[in-house]
Amino acid sequence: MKLNKGKCRVLHLGRNSPMHQYRLGVDLLENSSSERDLRVLVDNKLTMSQQCALVAKKANGILGCIKKSVASRLRKVLFPDYSALVRPHLEHSVQVWAPHFKKDEELLERVQRRATRMVRGLEHLSYEERLREMGLFSLKNRRLRGDLTNADKCLKGGWQEDGPRLFPVVLGNRTRDNRHKLKHRKFQLNIRKNFALQVTEHGNRLPRGTVESLSLDRFKTRLHEVLYSLL
Repeated sequence: MKLNKGKCRVLHLGRNSPMHQYRLGVDLLENSSSERDLRVLVDNKLTMSQQCALVAKKANGILGCIKKSVASRLRKVLFPDYSALVRPHLEHSVQVWAPHFKKDEELLERVQRRATRMVRGLEHLSYEERLREMGLFSLKNRRLRGDLTNADKCLKGGWQEDGPRLFPVVLGNRTRDNRHKLKHRKFQLNIRKNFALQVTEHGNRLPRGTVESLSLDRFKTRLHEVLYSLL
């Protein structure tokens, strides 16, 4: 296989990286501070801030085109356009690059806040009220719903062998309301800590009826009700 030297870069990860130099044949490869893979921009600090900025810029651009080209401001017109053309950019492979800085979360949320403000009759309501009127979740809660669903799938679904390793369950019967408490684990990297601790903390707060759902579909339905009550 022949490799194109112009398309090859070295991305050093970690604070203690020895920063070795690599060659492709006799050619020395250049170092890079960030690289894109499957539309996800990864930098050498794994912060994902650049990815969030690019995604928000792309989504805002498409939302601006919708605002200019669509005359109607009715919900039944704008919501399908937003769901089909804008929100997929905010959630494509988000399991990989989910923001763990508040400023990045707010940058993404601002896109949906702008979209809901475009709907006629909702301009003067707060963002939370607009979400409630439209029956929507915030992007943060949508990511949380996806994480909790995947965690439940790990424990009860098709990944039963890896589930206990990823989300160990507290043994014993000392817990009162939820018999499927997850253990809090320690991580040195913030990007791992954000996902694991968020799933653990919110999963342990779910009602017993939700956690003990016999099917994944039933779990999703009850989880939707719990999250919607938080709006």
